[in-house]
Amino acid sequence: MANPTHRHTRTRRDKRRANWKGQMPNLSTCPECKEKRESHRVCLSCGSYDGRKVLQIVEKE
Repeated sequence: MANPTHRHTRTRRDKRRANWKGQMPNLSTCPECKEKRESHRVCLSCGSYDGRKVLQIVEKE
């Protein structure tokens, strides 16, 4: 397999690395409590997933 014969410049290397960035998570609305939650995850405010209760949520007083 061929190898590069010349070194890439710092500018070229940094331009390639500049496209890596984090993304905001996709949020959807929970059908039970209408709060925002991540897709395909248990709702952290009511504990439901796919129309059924999965977690027992205890509220702080």
